[in-house]
Amino acid sequence: MEKNRLKKLGSSAILLVTAIIWGFAFVAQTVGADYIGAFTFNGIRFLLGALSLIPVIHFFEKTDMTPELKKKTLICGSIAGVFLFSASTLQQFGIQLTGNAGKASFITGFYTVLVPVAAFFILHKKVSPFTWVGVVFAVVGLYFVCMNGGESFGFGDVLTLIATCFWTAHIVFIDYSTESIPPIRFSMVQFFVCGFLSIICALIFEDITFSSITAAALPIIYGGFMSVGVAYTCQAVGQKYADPAPAAIILSTESVFGAIGGAIILGERMQPRGYIGCVLIFAGIILSQITPKKSSGSIPSGDVK
Repeated sequence: MEKNRLKKLGSSAILLVTAIIWGFAFVAQTVGADYIGAFTFNGIRFLLGALSLIPVIHFFEKTDMTPELKKKTLICGSIAGVFLFSASTLQQFGIQLTGNAGKASFITGFYTVLVPVAAFFILHKKVSPFTWVGVVFAVVGLYFVCMNGGESFGFGDVLTLIATCFWTAHIVFIDYSTESIPPIRFSMVQFFVCGFLSIICALIFEDITFSSITAAALPIIYGGFMSVGVAYTCQAVGQKYADPAPAAIILSTESVFGAIGGAIILGERMQPRGYIGCVLIFAGIILSQITPKKSSGSIPSGDVK
C-alpha cells in the first residue's frame, strides 16, 4: 500500500514538471508565432520531439517488443497522435478567431471537469469526492488566472471547446493504453503522426521559408525537445501510476506557469486575482491527492485492459 502511494506521489511530481514545461512553452509559442505559422511550428516541433526520443528508447527502454506489442504500440500511438493533432489544431483556430488566449485557456481548462466524467463512464474509474471538489477549485482558479469579465461566447470558443473534448480523449486514452505499452515508444509514435499531419497541412495552407524557420529556431527547439520530447514523455510515464482526474488537475497548472513565464520572460504583469487563481489551482491539486478509505459503498475501479 505504501509503495503504491509513493508511486502515485512520484507520478504527481513528474506531471507537475510536465505542467511547468508546458507553461513556459506558451512563451516559446508566442515568440515563434511571430515568424512561422501554427502548422509549421507544430509539425517541426513534434517531429523534433519524436526524433529526440530515439536515443532515450535505446538507453532507457530496452523492452522486448514482440510482434503483437509492436502492432499495439503502433495502433494506439497513431490514435493518440490523431487526438493530439486534432486538439492542437482546433485550439489554434479557436485562438485565432477569438483573439483571446486567456479565454481559450479557460475553455481548454474544462478538461479538468471532462476527464473524471469520461474516466467514470468509459473506464469505470472510481472518483473520490475530494477530486470533484479539487476540480471545482481548479476550474475557478483557471477563471481567475485566465478570464476577463464581460466576454461573449463565439464560434472560436466553440472550436476551442471541441478541442477540449479531444484533449480529454487524449488524456483518457493515454491512461488506458500506457498500462500495457512502453510509454516512450508510445510517445514517439504519436509525435511522428501529429508532426506528419501538421507538416502536410503546412505544405498545403502555409508558406514555409528557411529564413522564417531560422528566425524561430530557439522557440522551435524548446517546443520540440522540451515541450514535446520531455514533457509529453513525462505525461505518459506519470500517468502510468496516476488516476486520470488528479492527473488532469495537475496538468491544468500549465496556465499558472504560463502566466509566470510571461511575467518573467515577456514582462507581462499578473493581476492580483491571478495570484488568487494560482492558490486555488494548487489547492485543487492537494485536494485531488486525498484518497478516502475504501468503503463498502464505493464504486469499483474496474480497470479496462
